[in-house]
Amino acid sequence: MEEKRFDLKDILCILIGTSLYAFGLVSFNIANNLAEGGVTGITLILRALFSINPAYSTLVINIPLILIGGKILGKRSFYYTIFGTIALSAFLWFWQKFPVVINLDHDLLIASLLAGLAAGLGSGLVYRVGGTTGGTDIIARILEKNFGVSMGRSLLIFDVIVLILSLSYIDVKRMMYTLIVSFVFSRVVDSVLDGAYAAKGILIISKHSQDIGEVLMATLERGVTYLNGAGGFSQVDKKVLYIVVSPSEITEVKRIATELDPKAFVSVINVHEAIGEGFTYAKPNRKFFLPRK
Repeated sequence: MEEKRFDLKDILCILIGTSLYAFGLVSFNIANNLAEGGVTGITLILRALFSINPAYSTLVINIPLILIGGKILGKRSFYYTIFGTIALSAFLWFWQKFPVVINLDHDLLIASLLAGLAAGLGSGLVYRVGGTTGGTDIIARILEKNFGVSMGRSLLIFDVIVLILSLSYIDVKRMMYTLIVSFVFSRVVDSVLDGAYAAKGILIISKHSQDIGEVLMATLERGVTYLNGAGGFSQVDKKVLYIVVSPSEITEVKRIATELDPKAFVSVINVHEAIGEGFTYAKPNRKFFLPRK
C-alpha cells in the first residue's frame, strides 16, 4: 500500500508546532540572550556574530542537510521535514517582524523554563506526526547508518560543540541557564510524544504465576499474558506473567503477587504506548460484586 504523503491534521500540527518553537526562540532565547544546541544554536551564533537573521540561516543550513538525508528520512518524513523547516523559517521571520514583548523582569530562570517549554511543546507536536525541523538529527542518522555511531552520542557531541562555541557571545552564567532550557525541552518533548500516557508494565516471575494471574484478572479486570521462561541458574521452566496497568494499580498488583508467593520477582517497567485490539490502559469500571461462576 502506498504511503500517504499528506494529512491535513499533520500539516496543522506542524504549523502549530513550528509557530510555538519560533515564538519561544524569539521571545525567550533571543530576547534574553540565551543559547541553544544543534543547528538552532548555530543560527543564534551567526546572528550574534554576523547579524544574520535566523529565519534565513535556518533555511540555508537545513535544506542541504534534508536533501542529503532524504533517503534516510523516508518519503513521508522527507516531505514533512521540508515543510517543517520552511514553516519554522517563516515563523521566525514573523515573530521577529511582529514581536510579542513579555516582561520577565530579567529573570533568567523563568525565561529558561518558558524557552524550554515552548520549544518542547512545539518540537513535540512536529515529531509526533513524523516530521522534524531538520537539524543535527539528520546528520546523526547518517552517522548511525554509515558508521555505527549511536544517535544519542552524536547528538550529545553536536550539542556540546555548539554550546561551547556559544561562549563566543554569551557568558558562563547564561550558558548554565541554557542547560536548563535543554533539560526542560527534553522532558516536555517526551511528555508530548507519550501523550500523557500513564501506564506501567509489570513482569512477575513466580512458581505460582497461574494463580497470581487468575486473581489479577478477577480483581483488576485486566488481561494477563503468560510468557515461557527458564531460570538461568536452575534451568527450571517457569511462566512469566505480564500485565499492563495504570500507576494507581501497581501497589495492588505487588500486594497480590507477594501474598500468593512471598518469593515472587516483580519488575515494573515504563510503557510509552500500548495499542491493539481490545486494549485500553484506562481504569476499568468496577462492579460492586463479581459474578458467580
